[in-house]
Amino acid sequence: MSKPVSQRPPAVADMKTAADLLNVLPETTEIIDGHLVIGGVDMVALAHEAGTALYVMDEQTIVTQLRDYVKWTRYHWDEVDIVYAGKAFLCRTMAELVQREGCCLDVSSGGELAIALSAGFDSANIYVHGNNKTDTELIECLEAGVGRIVVDSFEELERLSTLAVERGIVQPVLVRVTPGIEADTHDYIRTGAEDSKFGFGLNQGFALEAVKRTVALEGLDYEGLHIHIGSQIYALQSFSEAIRTIVAFIAEIQREVGVETRLLDTGGGLGVAYGVPDEPATIQEYGKVVIDDIKEECAKHGLPVPRMAVEPGRSIVANAGVTLYTVGVIKEIPGVRTYVSVDGGMSDNIRTSLYDAHYEALIANKADRPRTTTATVAGKHCESGDIVVSDGPLQEAEVGDILCVCATGAYAQSLSNNYNKQVRPGVVWVKEGQWRWVVRRETYDDLLRCDVFDKVQ
Repeated sequence: MSKPVSQRPPAVADMKTAADLLNVLPETTEIIDGHLVIGGVDMVALAHEAGTALYVMDEQTIVTQLRDYVKWTRYHWDEVDIVYAGKAFLCRTMAELVQREGCCLDVSSGGELAIALSAGFDSANIYVHGNNKTDTELIECLEAGVGRIVVDSFEELERLSTLAVERGIVQPVLVRVTPGIEADTHDYIRTGAEDSKFGFGLNQGFALEAVKRTVALEGLDYEGLHIHIGSQIYALQSFSEAIRTIVAFIAEIQREVGVETRLLDTGGGLGVAYGVPDEPATIQEYGKVVIDDIKEECAKHGLPVPRMAVEPGRSIVANAGVTLYTVGVIKEIPGVRTYVSVDGGMSDNIRTSLYDAHYEALIANKADRPRTTTATVAGKHCESGDIVVSDGPLQEAEVGDILCVCATGAYAQSLSNNYNKQVRPGVVWVKEGQWRWVVRRETYDDLLRCDVFDKVQ
């Protein structure tokens, strides 16, 4: 069971001034001899051995989150698929772990599908997303035998039907519905409103027409519906409102089209703690609201309860991960701010620059000292907006310190880039005092590999 963050006990008796960060750090976090230790591995020693910038993921925290989703959704209904959203963080080791824990996988591109298949993931347990899937990607999905394709447009329905018929395949599909729900989250990660590039609008009648066409087209098997109202949602009533709307639509489908909706996928979106004050709902609370609400709404409409699916991504891996940097230049501007520059930035974590995401940071080699200063952690890139942490509490920093940014397990490595031709950090997993590479650090040779060099004549 995932305990509310305010009740989570420290890993050692006295966490001193790092105690306020327990809700954003991995569950195995300890302070030993003043150093930050995760998964039994000293982060300072790891940084010196493996180099920085470096993504670090705690395997135990990932496993706990996956198992809690299985426990607290299937506690309320046996037939629930936990579909890990690979866009949050994906590599072959992660895919293998998801499969080992009896969960499904959500992929949103041919590349994510290729990684999953390379890891030996059972294609029947793969859900495929994307608002603009290419013919190549659809063919790859059909030939791999993926379990479900979530369709986003009428044009996609027609193309998928043609491609399936050509291959003698009947492909199960979910129709993605935009329910018109304004989730309480950032505009950039709100996806359930009517003005969205995703899905078929419910209020305009497009969703019902999409179901009718799916049922009529050859090569397609209408299995059910998919919704996703956004990400980083704290207010569980947003999910309740979406469920009331979508179950009413299922009843309309039954009346108007005469087909049963066998699967309802409610997407993901459960928020996580990025800052000390954050108090997201627990997985237990989320599971009860989503599963029980679906059952109750189905009973009101006289409908059989469908198989269900939820798609957690961020809440599986965000707090399992940290990023380690080495402090370089420190620039104090009296009366303005102090900049602590690190050997990374918007190339390995673009979320702060992209939509002003908030993070907590600490000095890993001074983890038992109070965070008494205020500093802005800046990256090394040629942009004024290259900021990782804006005006946050930090221990007194010195050149050469190992700085740790918390809760970077989701949408940091997966959104990483090579701006300024910076090589992307590797990913290390820690467990029981051991560490291992799951994604190696890029090299300059990697930067040159796709560069076709033809000297000017």
